[in-house]
Amino acid sequence: MATLLHIDSSPMKEASVSRHLSQTYVENWKKSHPGGRVIPRDLTSSGLAPITGEWVTAVYTPEGERSPEQRTLLAKSDELLEEVEAADELAIGVSMHNFNIPSVLKLWIDQVVRSGKTFAFVDGSPKAMLKGKKATFLVATGGQYGPGSGLEFLNFIEPYLKTIFGFIGITDVVFHTAGGSAALRNGANRGQFLLPHDRAVAALATERIGALA
Repeated sequence: MATLLHIDSSPMKEASVSRHLSQTYVENWKKSHPGGRVIPRDLTSSGLAPITGEWVTAVYTPEGERSPEQRTLLAKSDELLEEVEAADELAIGVSMHNFNIPSVLKLWIDQVVRSGKTFAFVDGSPKAMLKGKKATFLVATGGQYGPGSGLEFLNFIEPYLKTIFGFIGITDVVFHTAGGSAALRNGANRGQFLLPHDRAVAALATERIGALA
């Protein structure tokens, strides 16, 4: 059974463009996988906390030697890792915050990019431990930061996500970005703005589904 992990990170709820696009992706994924499983994960309501020194100590304590308190500290990380490990593909909604990803998505990454679980160092070299998965990022940016925009150098979303996901073995990554979404706050028609992106995301979902099958 194919499994898709659907992650959203925008705090804007119904007004969010990235959430709309990730939902469009999921809906098209479901059409081709009527028996598939979707794991929803809304990071804005997942209670993620910053990494602490105690958390790091727990990670590097051998599993059989961890105290009950350390196991409790790692429980949320274990839960999130189970979702990633169960998924064949990830669809992640990302809104640009200060030229990078939302803080809640960074908190999620800190929980799942974990030594001994998704990466390891062997003879001093990093070894990725998650392979054979795909990730599709549905991005919304208030301004235009794409190639040729003149502000591409301010977009840290794509280089960061490619790097960190590649580090754990997810190298088959694709981005669709809806740039200029700030226009919606200034009276632009939402339906007209979203229409070409809906079409592109639907086509992307079909393309990714074919590649995954």
